[in-house]
Amino acid sequence: MLNNLRETLRPTLEKIGKGFASTGLSPNFWTVVGLVIAFVSAIVYGFGIEYGLIVGGILLLVSGFFDMVDGQVARITGKTSNKGSYLDSMFDKIAETAIFLGILVGGYAEPYLVLLAITLSLLVSYARAKSDALNIKLQGVGIGERAERLLVIAIIGMIGFMDYAVIIVVIIAAITLIQRMIVTAKNIKE
Repeated sequence: MLNNLRETLRPTLEKIGKGFASTGLSPNFWTVVGLVIAFVSAIVYGFGIEYGLIVGGILLLVSGFFDMVDGQVARITGKTSNKGSYLDSMFDKIAETAIFLGILVGGYAEPYLVLLAITLSLLVSYARAKSDALNIKLQGVGIGERAERLLVIAIIGMIGFMDYAVIIVVIIAAITLIQRMIVTAKNIKE
């Protein structure tokens, strides 16, 4: 759903991209920054410290911001590449898994729900990757892409309802997985 807003936000995103591109740092640098901040967020969640949900949520939002910055910098500088795309995608999955493991270790939600959230989140990403291999584009398909899932974790978690946030992620990831399977199955050319 948030991917569908990108066109509306394009002028603002381009300004942000130009600002970060002016530093001369590569898109991959910003990808790594996002991953490191996601790891710090996961660690904060994992320690279960006082105000951990707020601090972890803020760090998660900052990580998401840098996840957007890397792509903008790549487009602005003309440095889009298969290697950068691959690293971005892999680091996104590593970061998302780390966040859920932090939530699990911190005891913020039932272990079986966290496991289900991780599994469904990775299956949503796998469904897109498999569809891409079949030349079927799924960007923007589904109500719970990565950005939406992490926003739910960050925002609902910050107000103290991480257990409900994980349940919502399970539901929207399951719906998105089904949506992507249906779209892909309808578009497979035998």
